[in-house]
Amino acid sequence: EFEEQFLAATDGQGVDVILDCLAGEFVDASLRLLPRGGRFIEIGKTDRRDPQEVARIHAGVRYQTFDLLETGPERIGAALDELVALFERGAVGLPPITTWEITRAVEAFRYLSQAKQIGKIVLTMPRPLDPDGAVLITGGTGVLGGNLARHLVEVHGVRHLVLTSRRGPNADGAAELRDELTELGATVTIAACDAADRHALAELIDSLDHPLTGVVHAAGVLDDATVESLTPQQVERVLRPKLDAAVNLHELTRGLDLAMFVLFSSVAGILGTAGQGNYAAANAALDALAQHRRAHGLPATALAWGMWAQATGMTAHLDDADRVRLSRSGVQPLSTAEGMALFDAATMVDSGVLAPIKLDLAALQERARGAPLPAVLQGLVRVRRTAQSADADQAAALRDRLAALSTSDREQLVLDLVGAQVAAVLGHATPRTVTADRAFTDLGFDSLTAVELRNRLNAATGLRLPATLVFDYPTPGVLARHLRASLVPGGEPAEQPDIDEAEIRRALASVPIAELRSAGILDTLLRLAGSRDQEPAAPDDAEMIDAMDADSLVQRALSIRKRR
Repeated sequence: EFEEQFLAATDGQGVDVILDCLAGEFVDASLRLLPRGGRFIEIGKTDRRDPQEVARIHAGVRYQTFDLLETGPERIGAALDELVALFERGAVGLPPITTWEITRAVEAFRYLSQAKQIGKIVLTMPRPLDPDGAVLITGGTGVLGGNLARHLVEVHGVRHLVLTSRRGPNADGAAELRDELTELGATVTIAACDAADRHALAELIDSLDHPLTGVVHAAGVLDDATVESLTPQQVERVLRPKLDAAVNLHELTRGLDLAMFVLFSSVAGILGTAGQGNYAAANAALDALAQHRRAHGLPATALAWGMWAQATGMTAHLDDADRVRLSRSGVQPLSTAEGMALFDAATMVDSGVLAPIKLDLAALQERARGAPLPAVLQGLVRVRRTAQSADADQAAALRDRLAALSTSDREQLVLDLVGAQVAAVLGHATPRTVTADRAFTDLGFDSLTAVELRNRLNAATGLRLPATLVFDYPTPGVLARHLRASLVPGGEPAEQPDIDEAEIRRALASVPIAELRSAGILDTLLRLAGSRDQEPAAPDDAEMIDAMDADSLVQRALSIRKRR
């Protein structure tokens, strides 16, 4: 096949030089790629030909076998000198290295025999952490970092820890953590170091009294918003401490002899999480970095954690309703003991990316009845095709029922539907707790729960509703009337919210500015007020705006408009 492709690509002219290590019919095919004569250099050992016989059959072809040892030490030395010069000039680079732990040797040789690799394959021996070396943990003064530090000392025998965070020793609980680890027999350095600052991180690593034997990157922040409302600042705020810091750690330690390089990633990068497009992207990049390191023969494992039961800096804001909502995804929170056991198990697995999560198969089964699961989870539960197409059937049945009802009955049916979905999103036991005229923001909705409600109503109605649904139609009653008019062809036009100015002001005043921004509404409000073509707010102005309530914001926008 390769013979035909080369001849076709060269209009039958073939090539001038062939470097061969094949055998049998493949050597014959390669020789036929020299129809105009040329050089055939054989570096293989299994099928060497007679140069005179080759010349007789293939006119103009000079056949030469090559054995490195026959060139002599002087020529080999000269070639190596030239090769070193090429590396120093950056003209050539090292081939990729794929590592396999010795326990997977059979698999590695099978992979090699199938010629799937590019570059070199290296078998490695599992290495324990050096007790005389230090382990660096970014985010080390946080909840997860602190738990891991204790675990490394108590279970893995680590005696030298370097814990970093933005506040360092001034972080909440840092002094107590140091005392606890010291009592366990470890020497502890707690440093105020932003790992995303390459210069600061390099200085810290250079200053260590003990060589690094392991790195764990556990730092990260959240700044949630739906994708369409994400700002560059929100993307930067999440990617910088997660991805920029990881790249710095990789580049500054790749010349060190590390036994462990672990990146705390998130299952958000694998499964996707509503309202966390920036966070998912950052963690997917961490997973890719781990694979990149392994391709270059460096240790690396990215752990795409699920949710932890113990509140952390990133989950402390979640209330019971939020946790109930998240549990419906089928991913259950991990206890600290479970998490540390999974960490240990992960260090024994030869894989670049692992997802230590706790799955609730019953919840996944229920979730799959309403909408397709992420592809990576679909093999875990069995869902009949009729169940997967239930959304379309449910939406069609709803339209049929509405068409046969009176106007008042239509409104009540859709209101019941909205109430049931609202209760499910908020984790209420019954829809009776949902009143038709109470604002969604008063019920406890934010931009993330708004997206979940939108997704549920899309599945139930077959409509394509916007993520800003609860802000466009601010009460269940108003939303139900809009859905009723949209679902019944030829019915009454979709009712616009009939709210006077005072009610609008009251509704706006109940919404935090951060929610308006994350939902993508703040820009619209200011644009309608005519203030978006002004110069960007100075940092002090921005802080003042964030501190305003909605009524003050509206008054400020109106005053700007009057000045124009």
